[in-house]
Amino acid sequence: MGLRELLHNLPEVRGPTEKKVSFNVKLKWTLVILVAFFVLANIPLFGIAGGSLERFEYLAILMGTSFGSIISLGIGPIVMASIILQLLNGAQILNIDTNTDEGKKFFQGMQKLLAFAFVIFEAMVYVLMKGIQAQPGFVGMVILQLCLGGFLIIFMDEVVQKWGFGSGVSLFIAGGIGWRLFTQLFQFIGTTGAFEPVGKVWALIYAVTQGLGVDAAWAIFPILVTVALFLAVVFAQSLKVEIPLAFDRVRGHSVKWPLQFFYAGVIPVILVSALAANIQLFASLLQNWMGHATFLGGFGSTGTPISGLAYWINSTPLLEMIIKGSFRWIYAFQAFFHVLFYVAFSVLFAFFWVGTSGQDARSQAKRIMSSGMSMPGFRKDERVLESILKRYVTPLTVMGGVAIGILASVANLLGALVGGTAILLVVMILYQLYQNIAQQHAVDMNPALKGFFGA
Repeated sequence: MGLRELLHNLPEVRGPTEKKVSFNVKLKWTLVILVAFFVLANIPLFGIAGGSLERFEYLAILMGTSFGSIISLGIGPIVMASIILQLLNGAQILNIDTNTDEGKKFFQGMQKLLAFAFVIFEAMVYVLMKGIQAQPGFVGMVILQLCLGGFLIIFMDEVVQKWGFGSGVSLFIAGGIGWRLFTQLFQFIGTTGAFEPVGKVWALIYAVTQGLGVDAAWAIFPILVTVALFLAVVFAQSLKVEIPLAFDRVRGHSVKWPLQFFYAGVIPVILVSALAANIQLFASLLQNWMGHATFLGGFGSTGTPISGLAYWINSTPLLEMIIKGSFRWIYAFQAFFHVLFYVAFSVLFAFFWVGTSGQDARSQAKRIMSSGMSMPGFRKDERVLESILKRYVTPLTVMGGVAIGILASVANLLGALVGGTAILLVVMILYQLYQNIAQQHAVDMNPALKGFFGA
């Protein structure tokens, strides 16, 4: 069986027969998958004795998972498959032409096959390296459960892509972040089961009533940083370049083709965050397996990176350190490399994503020409239009990648609730979801929702 035949016979979710899925159908399937995700996140693995991955619970935010549950692998296999395939295609090792329908189908099939392989690989690595420690005689069963959960996440992502809003990857991340953000703000039950002001809102109220200035600052600054990041992202999302276009057959009528400042969207920072999370996870697994730290990183008893690559790309909350008086200059160097890592890889993944998702200048030019439009004052030629669009697409890809990398990394360092990257992701995901609904489903929505979305 050839590779193309294998990809053609991979199990898949059947897509809709109609060209446009209605708003109500998309809403229904999006909610169904979101509920299913939360249900699976609360189903514990059977046959585990405990797991050192519980120390890295904060990484679960970026991987759309809950460690110790049946979906412990989260979106990790999907994201890693996407990263590797984009790198291979960008280096022209695979040389898949994603501008054609056949090339896109082949790329998507390869990505799914690679994601299946990563599910099996990561499940075996987690268990055999004792990241998730199985009870004696239950190793195979735990690996099987992890594989089952990983496959379910892949198919749930496919359901959302074909029948819902956006993608399952974005939905799982937004759902997990929203849940953890709510608990960080309003959690009032401590680890002992008694009432404690654990959430930042309750901690702030308690600190103010007790006259504890340092504790009050520690509680309120993460809230302020989170609000500031939210406003900054919403403002940046509104920035765009509008290309004037005219209809060929209707004289006097023109439209503006918008190019967003965050041209590659939220995907680059998802890939960077997942890459950082996977580096830390595999570094911890290697340390557990080998009994000592490696160049990927060493970890202390609390799960915090203390050496290696994992340490230098990690984010230490500088604002919290300054408030508590525990700041050291080594943290400033660590912050520099954290920002550099995010910015460099955000730009890199932005270029790869623009090229593979049909947002490059050539694809945009083809889309405009097929829509019966052209740019006033220029010869009606696809190559001419492509050269003009390149003047905008390339700078926007670079600037958007740099901006999103800086926003995510700096907010991480300032100690935003659930992490700056997480807040950035959820705001951009929700904003893009809002735009998608407002642009594509204005007619389908009932009058109340239509007014809410400004449609």
